[in-house]
This record gives sequence, C-alpha cells and structure tokens, in this order.
Amino acid sequence: MHWHEWYNLFIAQMKETTPLQWIAVALGVAEVLLARVNNVWLYPAGILSTFLGIWLLFDVKLYADCALNVYYIVMSFYGWYYWIKKSDKPPVKISWSTRNEWLVTIAMSTVGTGFLYLCLTKLLYVFPHYKASDVPFWDAWISATAWAGMWLLARRKIENWALLNLSNLFAIPLLFYKKLPLFGCLTAFLFIIAIWGFFDWIRIYKQDKARRNPITAS
Repeated sequence: MHWHEWYNLFIAQMKETTPLQWIAVALGVAEVLLARVNNVWLYPAGILSTFLGIWLLFDVKLYADCALNVYYIVMSFYGWYYWIKKSDKPPVKISWSTRNEWLVTIAMSTVGTGFLYLCLTKLLYVFPHYKASDVPFWDAWISATAWAGMWLLARRKIENWALLNLSNLFAIPLLFYKKLPLFGCLTAFLFIIAIWGFFDWIRIYKQDKARRNPITAS
C-alpha cells in the first residue's frame, strides 16, 4: 500500500472511533504522564482506563489483552499499595532490578507467552460460542511482556520502561490491524513517553542516591 492509502485507512478508522475509546485513551495518557513524573495518582487513572479497555479489547477478540487488563487492575491496586505502604514507613524508592527480579521477569515473559498462547488456541474448546483469536501468538507475547513490565513498575524498578516498550513495539501494528487506531496512537505515544520515563527515573534514582550518600556520589 502507498502512504496515501495508509492515510485514508487511518482516517476511516478514526471516524469509526467511539467515545468510549476516547475516554479510555485520555485516561491512559494521564496514567503514563503521571508515571513519568513518579506520581502515585497514575494508578487510579490507569484503573479506570483499564476497565474501559477490557470491554473494547474483548469486542475485537484480543482475549489475552483482556486478561492482561484484568492483571493490570490487580497489579495497579498492588502497586498503589506498594508505593504508599503504611503511614509509618517511607515510600518505596526507585531502584534497579536485582538478579532474582530479572529471573522473575524473564519467567513471566516466556512462560506467560506459552501459557497464554495455549489458552488462546484452545479457547474454542472451552467457549465454543466465541471466535478464537486470529493472532494468538502475538496477542500472548504482547500481554506476557507487559505483565512483566507492570510487575516491575509496581516495584518501582527502572527496567519496567524497557519491558513495557518491548510490549508496545509489537502492540502498535497489532492494534491498527484490529481497527483500534486510537489505541494504536496511544501505544505509540506511550512508547515515546516510556523512553523519557526511563531516563527520568535514572535521574531521580541518581538524585536520591546522592542525597543519601553525598560522599560516594561526589
């Protein structure tokens, strides 16, 4: 296809975008901007956006993404609590992942992909009245890597941005293929913001380390 054909397709898809998609995307933008500046209010914005996303993704048969969004909600509540903890304890600081956390991340990505793929390919046997996904592997891969990234985000680990962008990289073309152009644009926006977020969190980490260890930092 020539560029003008892609442009016409994009415009046609945008015209079909529902108000529910606009609301979900607006909340998603608010979530990632709040995450970039390390603000705990990213969680309530994300929870609302995710509830809407489940409905929209189920409608286009991205079932693993629906499961991912349920996981997002659970991890958002977990992350919300983990960030603020108890009033008599300091909040969790930004840090790099440990070796064990990396092992968990790799396991979540690889095992999660295989598990979700099997679930998606066997979906018709469990729910015969639903149509199976036509992109089961990519649906599973995107969801599993995002699971791992969200887990790292909840633990305030810098590498969360890299895992989430790995997921975003594959999700962008898939969302356009599924005729969710606004979600595709949001994911492209999230990809860019995640790059900024990665370096912003490194800066915050170094500043916090300098405050706690001024001699070492100098």
